Amino acid sequence: MRLLLVEDDLQLGEAIHKALQVKGFVTVHVSAGKPALLVVEAKDCDAVILDLGLPDMDGMDVLRSIKDINSDLPVLILTARSSTDDKVSGLDLGADDYLTKPFEMSELFARLRVIERRLGTSSSALINIKSVSLNTTNFSLHIDDEPVDLARKEFMVLKALMENGDRILSREQLESKLYEWGEEVQSNAVEVHIHHLRKKLPEQFIKTIRGVGYSVRKA
Repeated sequence: MRLLLVEDDLQLGEAIHKALQVKGFVTVHVSAGKPALLVVEAKDCDAVILDLGLPDMDGMDVLRSIKDINSDLPVLILTARSSTDDKVSGLDLGADDYLTKPFEMSELFARLRVIERRLGTSSSALINIKSVSLNTTNFSLHIDDEPVDLARKEFMVLKALMENGDRILSREQLESKLYEWGEEVQSNAVEVHIHHLRKKLPEQFIKTIRGVGYSVRKA
């Protein structure tokens, strides 16, 4: 899942950014409301983590604008405003969740997993297709109940494909789930990850649809 993190506290924002990276999220971090809206308008994120205390716009106005642009885009408010009125206002404007500072990273991750399950095809942190079982909480892969080691970006590619079982994902769609703004993308990066995954997975588990992309079939 590609996240837009809107947080003007640069130290906190960087800490959240790094923690999300470790958990396999691709994150775009901006520190103000106007650049956040540009990202939303460009359709360059799957969900938003939004601080309300921003330097250029009130966070509630940013939330209202996000929902005007894309009413279905999930927004998790992350803020020091802890009053019931603020929570009710945020939820009434369309926020999907509201987490007050200070917070534990584990709780943030848990709430993001709820959003992620809603966006994907999986109903839990465990995705099972045929003999392959992927746990998105602890980043583990089992094939026929035997553990298999995966590199971080291999995991991210496989997770995207399994969450979208029976759907075809293009190379560009997979790249968007792997790389952040400004990160150099090698022209054959996705193909390399697919090649390594195929050595670890059952034969024909990942199918190539020539000229279109890749798919994992549920049946």
